[in-house]
Amino acid sequence: MVKLWICLLVQLSTLDTIGGYYYELRSECIHSSRDLSDMVFLHIRIFNKIRYVWFNSTVGKFQGYTQYGIYNAESFNNDTATLETVRAVLNDICKYNVRNFYPTTDDPSVEPEVEVKSVKQSDGSHPAMLMCSAYSFFPKFIKVTWLRNGREVQGGVTSTEEMADGDWYYQVHSYLEYMPESGEEISCVVEHASFKKPMSFKWDPSPPASDKSKIAIGASGLVLGIVLSAAGFIYYKKKSSGPYWGEDLPSRSSKNVLFNHKDI
Repeated sequence: MVKLWICLLVQLSTLDTIGGYYYELRSECIHSSRDLSDMVFLHIRIFNKIRYVWFNSTVGKFQGYTQYGIYNAESFNNDTATLETVRAVLNDICKYNVRNFYPTTDDPSVEPEVEVKSVKQSDGSHPAMLMCSAYSFFPKFIKVTWLRNGREVQGGVTSTEEMADGDWYYQVHSYLEYMPESGEEISCVVEHASFKKPMSFKWDPSPPASDKSKIAIGASGLVLGIVLSAAGFIYYKKKSSGPYWGEDLPSRSSKNVLFNHKDI
């Protein structure tokens, strides 16, 4: 499970503005487990943006990266007092301080909002593409994988880096290219410090609710149009088949003549 990485950083920099020399001394305490079992202490020395020597607690000695750095590393490693002092930092400073910080802080983790959707349909010869997006999560570190019929997908997966939203939260997107098969099950699995266990989000190939609403509205409009057209047609037929006042029926004037003739 991906957990929150905590880093205690002590940095000392000096800059000679006249000669243009830059010297940086950096110490880091890094871990991911709550019990600090995987904590690592790093002591790094940088000159003019080039790391020339460092100490890694997992190695237990200094290592040089330039000619000058190799010379310094050898000198530090041969100095028993210096080596013992820097080796003791892991327990005496790193773990000691982190244990004091934990009681005063809660893990400020925020669960991601996860969405799985289709971004490209397959035409039979080209693959389809799904996108799994995780939004508004904290801390930054997160892991996104794909399962297809219960097995982790190894190929056809690309992911973005964790991107800052600008409000202390992050987002990340993972893409899966695949050739659809009938009856298959595809899920996006997200591991984050806010989850007690990896969470699985199943891809639903059925149309989303918004599309269903659009289809229903379109179908209702079509039915209403048909009904109105039928009603108009029936009204027209009734109108056109009404009584016909032709020449075979007596007119109002002829009726008057008949009545007058009878009275005489």
